[in-house]
Amino acid sequence: MRKRTILVTGPDLDPSAVKLAQDHGFETVHTPAYADSAVIAELLMKSGAEGIVSRMGRIDAAVMDAAPHLKVISKHGVGVDNIDLEAATARGITVLMATGANAVSVAEHAITLLLATVKRVVPLDASLHAGRWEKPGFLGRELAGSRLGLLGMGSIAQATGRIAKGLGLSLCGYDPYAKPAAFADLGVTRCESLPEFFAQCDVLSLHCPLTNETRGIVHAETIAQMPKGAFIINTARGGLIDEAALVAAIRSGHLGGAGLDTFAVEPPAPDHPFFAEANIVLTPHIGGVTREAGARVGVEAVRGILQVLAGEAVSLERIANRALLAKSAQPDVKAGE
Repeated sequence: MRKRTILVTGPDLDPSAVKLAQDHGFETVHTPAYADSAVIAELLMKSGAEGIVSRMGRIDAAVMDAAPHLKVISKHGVGVDNIDLEAATARGITVLMATGANAVSVAEHAITLLLATVKRVVPLDASLHAGRWEKPGFLGRELAGSRLGLLGMGSIAQATGRIAKGLGLSLCGYDPYAKPAAFADLGVTRCESLPEFFAQCDVLSLHCPLTNETRGIVHAETIAQMPKGAFIINTARGGLIDEAALVAAIRSGHLGGAGLDTFAVEPPAPDHPFFAEANIVLTPHIGGVTREAGARVGVEAVRGILQVLAGEAVSLERIANRALLAKSAQPDVKAGE
């Protein structure tokens, strides 16, 4: 009997996730890294995959139309901006997220970028390797007592806040959709408006999804509301930031720097202006790419596919296109609390 298939949009998947699929009679087929829609569609047709683990590349309506057998797309993480949710919902395809599975790893990376940026670790390391001893005239900055603003209060933001409190930072947050407990349990001051929030951010850490509402939410005007010398850390999505405005604010001295794990377009062009700025610390969207998080996220992504295909309950918070729940014509999609 031929095995059923799950397509992974990317060259690898944690062995524990592969084993989970195999134990349930599924084989995994992989695309190259950052494959375009045509390549993904072709592999879907050839493999007959019923589910996709979405890692790299965009899954749009054309991809879905090439695979009428496709029933579920499970994001390897939580950011689903590379998946056309409206198209999926219209075709009865469930879109899932691996909520919370990579929170600790991404939070650790956010704090790493924060420390590296504020303490100027990268340029100081480079200058020392180049034979310069730049202690005379150097003046650093102490983080304890500064205010860290969390834009979004999901599991990654909360994990970041817990670590930041250990460094002596106070916390404020903005998330109109978060429950009061998300703020209260961590001692986060809840801001009721974006201007109030940005004005308090000595360091701004981004943790919200990329949607029509949040795209470009960090722009020239909101940056101007931040204190002079503030820093921006982004381990969420590059599209949250107006990149030209960020560069301008750093060059003007209004911002002290930025630590960024993500770009508006990935991979970025070789001449991207970020590369010329010594006060911007960059990593290639690897905040959640750890052995531990990879195992948790991979297993959660595959488990979600298996649950949907078996008609089992899926936690409501994991369903990205919840409009499916209102479609009585989809009896195989269930919500569990």
